[in-house]
Amino acid sequence: MNKVIYNYLIFNYLKIIGNFILVFMALGVVLNLFEEIEFFKNLDVNVSLPIFLTLLFVPNTILKLIPFIIFLSSMWYFVSLNNKKEILTLKTFGVSSFKIIMTLSLTAFLFGAFMVLAINPITSVMVKTYESIKSNHSSYIDHLVSINKNGVWIKEDSLNERRIINAKKIVDNNLIDATILILDKKNLIIKRIESESINISNNDWVLKKTTVYEEKKDDAGVFKKVFKDKLILKSMYNADKIYSAYKNLDTISFWALITEYEKLKERGYPQKFLNEKINIFISLPFFLLLMVVLSSILAVHQKAKTQNVYYIFISILVCVVVFYFKDLSIALGQTGRIPLEISVWMPIIAVFLFCSIGVLSVNEK
Repeated sequence: MNKVIYNYLIFNYLKIIGNFILVFMALGVVLNLFEEIEFFKNLDVNVSLPIFLTLLFVPNTILKLIPFIIFLSSMWYFVSLNNKKEILTLKTFGVSSFKIIMTLSLTAFLFGAFMVLAINPITSVMVKTYESIKSNHSSYIDHLVSINKNGVWIKEDSLNERRIINAKKIVDNNLIDATILILDKKNLIIKRIESESINISNNDWVLKKTTVYEEKKDDAGVFKKVFKDKLILKSMYNADKIYSAYKNLDTISFWALITEYEKLKERGYPQKFLNEKINIFISLPFFLLLMVVLSSILAVHQKAKTQNVYYIFISILVCVVVFYFKDLSIALGQTGRIPLEISVWMPIIAVFLFCSIGVLSVNEK
């Protein structure tokens, strides 16, 4: 009998999670579609392209929002069980509130593991395809930073010229084996700069061991070649801005992060961002488990259906607080105030401490 009851609980819980995911998907499609239409408004493309790109992009957003989707789904489910008096019915069959919470928490944990191990590889491919298609139209973007297997690519436009910078990798705020192409308004190359390393700590780039190929000086098509030990070049980019491009590791799946860790480091991805992303993936199932426990603590005290609006408000407020604390913790890690790996786990530890106290009161009910 208990097996049937637990299957019933799990099935209905997963059904509610699925409904919430569909709602968030619909909202995501509507909101992102406007952004894609805005991007392509001056380009001669079919309307199906923005729609296709939106469908590629939104699933990854859902993956990022899954802790809060789980929290809202759990709140909805617990309130529903209370309103229908099903918790009292289940207790007559020997299923306590604590067992219900643990069953749904374990379900959320396994669901989180499934999202990381099975869904994330799919969404990473979708995001990679999304960025590839968008990059084909990048000639219409004034400024662009891209990181791929061919190294670091930076595009920068000003009133008089365009720069295209390519470097093999970036190490300790230095672009290694860099080439800078400077083009005029007609996209003709007027100068090429090759440098063994470029320090990009600030907006005044310091180029070392540099060779400058000037504009053509005669009909023979020969560029003037000048060697310089040091050269200063002003740019709108610095290390912080370029590193921000690395923070988007959505094109790399959890499996790739684990199996190609050293290759990614050699390619130039900062180790701290790789470790941060790995810890985010590993912590996700635990985060989902705690979101279920947290929702149960808030919902179990409901006494009447008239309190539904109150608990909806509480759910939204808790989501905002957890989301803000999570972002604050990551920001502290990225600015070096605390280790980046600890900043990922700090919100989870805080929720765990709160839940460990609150679940005792739940067990008494």
